[in-house]
Amino acid sequence: MNSLKINKQDKNADAKLFMLFKLSFIKGRGCLSAYCLSFFLMALCCVGCAEEDEFGHDQVGNFEALWSIMDEHYAFFDYKQVDWNEVHDRYRQRVSNEMTDRELFDICGNMLKELRDGHTNLIAAHDVSRYWIWEQHPVNYNERIIDEQYLNFDYKRASGIKYQILASNIGYLRYDSFSSSIGEGNLDLILSYLSTADGLIIDVRSNGGGLLTNVEKLVSRFIPGRTLAGYIRHKTGPGHNDLSEPYAYYFEPTRNHIHYLKPVVVLANRGSFSATNNFVSIMKGLDQVTVVGDTTGGGCGLPFTSELPNGWRIRFSSCPVMDAQGRLTEFGVAPDLRIDMNEHDNTHDAILDAAINHLTH
Repeated sequence: MNSLKINKQDKNADAKLFMLFKLSFIKGRGCLSAYCLSFFLMALCCVGCAEEDEFGHDQVGNFEALWSIMDEHYAFFDYKQVDWNEVHDRYRQRVSNEMTDRELFDICGNMLKELRDGHTNLIAAHDVSRYWIWEQHPVNYNERIIDEQYLNFDYKRASGIKYQILASNIGYLRYDSFSSSIGEGNLDLILSYLSTADGLIIDVRSNGGGLLTNVEKLVSRFIPGRTLAGYIRHKTGPGHNDLSEPYAYYFEPTRNHIHYLKPVVVLANRGSFSATNNFVSIMKGLDQVTVVGDTTGGGCGLPFTSELPNGWRIRFSSCPVMDAQGRLTEFGVAPDLRIDMNEHDNTHDAILDAAINHLTH
């Protein structure tokens, strides 16, 4: 079995991986797209391949291949204090060549859940394993309440963005997926329309992520100058701590386009995952921005994929992404103002109300 490796001596490796990083922070609810996988291959094709141990095509061989791929390439073992050798021994005793594919899949999926990582999925024809933090917490978002009680079903929509000025003269911008492409011209028209508002609410609750290019495009409208967005690292060898030095990345204000520098509130919940987690992390560092709601869902590892002998794919976090202070946000970004919705109240959104109150007082 072949596995792509990063050569620490390749002087272009950081730049190549940074190019990939900017192109994709794949949505946590899906699989790694062929588009982004192609960039991963392109970024590493000059680095070379290394032969790993051959594993059998039987059930035991597939289990061992999965464990070994994760052992050499997963990025957060120490951060999450996971003893991967102990995990191997505990799950290996449950595996036999006589079990069915579905039985093996369930065991392997449960083993991966030990990592508590929404970017780590085992993908087979019949199922996709998952660990999604938002399934374990209150939703803290109800689109119907906002549409009916706050927007009166009267809103604009462009580039995947719903927007309107609320009765309190506060702008409301709802972006439900960073997979939806944002046009610069569309953003100009949206922000121009919202420019008369006294402040702006950006609602990214239950936004499961998407492309980091869209994160940069949106953030660039709210920064006054070159802004440190964070740092990335990549694996340099098979050891759990074989990681490169942090590589800083910056965002620039977009040129010749409309900017919004009035007070902003970002609404987040546990469903704000992956690229959205990155967006909230960056926005929280801006002076004019306040984050309201729940802690985000995390997911700060850039996901890559590999394949088992039986054709199943394993998707996992391999490149850690840190915030501007050099901190990992794998377990989420805490809000400045923690608020929960009342799930029994179908007429009020307590998180949105808190945001409006913050901007009007």
